Amino acid sequence: MTRLLRTLRSGVAPRVAALAATVLGGPLPVRLRAWDGSEAGPDSGPVVVLRHRRALRRLLWQPGELGLAEAYIAQDVDVEGELTEGLRSMWAAAREHGLRAPRATPTDRARAAALAIRLGALGPRPPAPAGRARLHGSPHSRARDRAAISHHYDLSNTFYQRLLDETMAYSCGYWARTDSGFTPADAQRAKLELICRKLALRPGTRLLDIGCGWGSLTLHAAEHHGVSVTAVTLAGQQAAHVRERVRARGLSDRVEVVCQDYRDIEGGGFDGVAAVEMGEHVGDGQYPAFAEALSRLVMPSGRVLVQQMSRRHNAPGGGPFIETYIAPDMHMRPLGETTGLLEAAGLEVRHVEAMREDYVRTIAAWHHTLEADWDGFVGLVGEEAARVWRLYLAGGGLAFEQGRMGVDQILCVRPGPGVSAAATDVPTWYEGLADR
Repeated sequence: MTRLLRTLRSGVAPRVAALAATVLGGPLPVRLRAWDGSEAGPDSGPVVVLRHRRALRRLLWQPGELGLAEAYIAQDVDVEGELTEGLRSMWAAAREHGLRAPRATPTDRARAAALAIRLGALGPRPPAPAGRARLHGSPHSRARDRAAISHHYDLSNTFYQRLLDETMAYSCGYWARTDSGFTPADAQRAKLELICRKLALRPGTRLLDIGCGWGSLTLHAAEHHGVSVTAVTLAGQQAAHVRERVRARGLSDRVEVVCQDYRDIEGGGFDGVAAVEMGEHVGDGQYPAFAEALSRLVMPSGRVLVQQMSRRHNAPGGGPFIETYIAPDMHMRPLGETTGLLEAAGLEVRHVEAMREDYVRTIAAWHHTLEADWDGFVGLVGEEAARVWRLYLAGGGLAFEQGRMGVDQILCVRPGPGVSAAATDVPTWYEGLADR
């Protein structure tokens, strides 16, 4: 017993906790349990488990968010209990104690290296998990954009079919009701219908769906509104999947699926243009040209609907983990900056609808699906990829819950003759959406 108590006081966890407190500027907001059985930190709240010396080695080589994320993905670090609740508790404790983001000084790094030597954790850099994006070339060149989109969306059509509902919509739903009888699929169908109404789609009109995903909006518009749709995606597996869904529903005469870059779309004169959570992938410097393309491709008096994630002014948006493992080269900006860029491209912003709380519910539904069939997902894509997605959904859901990120539908009109009907048809958009 005496030996056990001595281990708990002087083992790995107390030493690591003391160093972490120095770097964070305050007490560690979690309980730490190390591979030697020692523990340190508050008695209540989440427990972070250091399963292997390699966890410290990863953090020495890659301090901060990315190193922690990779240690979790590689199973060198774990969080006991439900991950979202653990992260929420960590965030609250960090705010309560006024902790700063890790800023290791040269002295801190020297102390960390000395501790690693004493604990037998010093060594070569551990290999990065296989899911890390490895892109080449200039950011947002056509080839690099294609590789970035493929990294995320070509993971596996089967994976996304398991994760998403039957609509295969991989974007924020519209929760017209929040009771248990209103399902994630209902929320997605309500979102798709709302977009079609905002764009004033009707039989015979032409829709350009940029970044069409697995075809949820394309199919809904063609099937329920009689629209002719040109669906554009950079992801080869997505394009093949959409073509098969179009064929199976007998919509080949109304839908054309094109696998190409938005910069290569020719022609124009579309009655409506939609870009649903695609603008985040365009890049900061390229967004003015993207906005100009939206304006060029829609006919005068035609409508453009942009559904896009945003970030708070003092929030980073994606962050190192998201941009390394999920959406490389993505860029989010505050909402006002995006509307300014759309207006600068000649579009008139007519309506903006915030849907941040809707994304909290949408991501929670995806996360529930992942956890409920955890073994199935691991069998499909492997433990590391499944842990990437667990961390992504848990962290992303919290970012929307805490207001660090948002998502908005921005309806624009390309100025033309007469008065835009977008000024008068708002009340009809929401009729019956809760009955779906």
